[in-house]
Amino acid sequence: MPGFELWGAEERKEVNDVLETGILMRYGFDGPRKGIWKSKELEEAICKTFGCRYAHLVSSGTAALTTALSALGIGAGDEVIMPSFTFVASFEAVLSVGAIPVLVDIDESLTLNPDAVRKAITQKTKCIMPVHMCGSMADLDALKTICKEHNLLLLEDACQSIGGTYKGKMLGSIGDAGTFSFDFVKTMTCAEGGVVMTNKEDVYIKCDGYSDHGHDHKGVDRGADLHPFIGYNFRISELHAAVGLAQIRKLDTFLSIQKKNHAQLKNILSTVPEISFRIIPDPGGDSCTFLSWFLPTEDITRAVVAALKEQGILAGNFYWYDNNWHYIRKWDHLKNSVTLNSLHPDLKQAVINNTNKNFVASDAIMGRCISTAISLLWTEEQIADKGNKMVATIKKVLAKQKETV
Repeated sequence: MPGFELWGAEERKEVNDVLETGILMRYGFDGPRKGIWKSKELEEAICKTFGCRYAHLVSSGTAALTTALSALGIGAGDEVIMPSFTFVASFEAVLSVGAIPVLVDIDESLTLNPDAVRKAITQKTKCIMPVHMCGSMADLDALKTICKEHNLLLLEDACQSIGGTYKGKMLGSIGDAGTFSFDFVKTMTCAEGGVVMTNKEDVYIKCDGYSDHGHDHKGVDRGADLHPFIGYNFRISELHAAVGLAQIRKLDTFLSIQKKNHAQLKNILSTVPEISFRIIPDPGGDSCTFLSWFLPTEDITRAVVAALKEQGILAGNFYWYDNNWHYIRKWDHLKNSVTLNSLHPDLKQAVINNTNKNFVASDAIMGRCISTAISLLWTEEQIADKGNKMVATIKKVLAKQKETV
């Protein structure tokens, strides 16, 4: 799954280019950098690779979401609809701009349930933020229709689906803006980093300034830049961009290996009739970073997780239902609106109201779901061994369950 698995000479070469100049910052120092502009190169490569008009690099996926939300004009009192299954960064970014994260149920795509989205829309709703979890996509046609009907913005959190597509378009390039994370365990990595992608020039210009203290970047003298608005420091460094530049050139290789390994493991697990697989709105567009599968009940799933652990083959298999980072069930800090800085009382109460709802529909899905991370380093023999061991363990649990019925 992660690009760091195939780290090598290409990344070292790009980083060494920067080290030899000593110019680690992406802006300024035009002479000493000797024509080395890794951030600019990577942004151009992102536009070409993912089919967007504009790309702006920042320091993380979280910073990318925060920057995109601000550039889209989302702020105090605005509601942003997002899924109950995501990474904590999604709601952290919404809170950071003073907006209200409105979490709603998912379906068996492991992404936003369009019907749940419709029911959650209020006069305060400004944006729908699908999160393309575990390599695959939300039902973007349905969500785009809803946005059009209600005049809402569509912001794609595509941080976990780099290289995935939907009906011929790259994920992250379809909404009003889209974001990737390039942290260490993403499909392509910068070690730390992120990007905002958009086809709207005004959104790009705002992102460019917002992530660098509001600099307008219109002159050759950084010290003379004007500041049309207040911004923050979400800059990426040239070192991080250099790593990403080598990685994006390998992306097709990463995706090809992932899809091959994913298909082989899925074929093995498919021999168990009781196993079903996540719904993928566009099966051909799955980036295949994970194989996500379901068992009939939560009790059986928990028993399988325990058995996989006992057999020493749980590694790489994620039971998100009990995970502290990815599902609302374990987000007590969000449910209680615990922050170091004081939130406005209205925002604090809105967060509490919107996160302490009944997510029984999502629970029924997540309680039965296991996601297996797909490694780029597996051999066919290793996949066969891993898959057959998983199948044997699952069948043993299912047989024992039948004996007790």
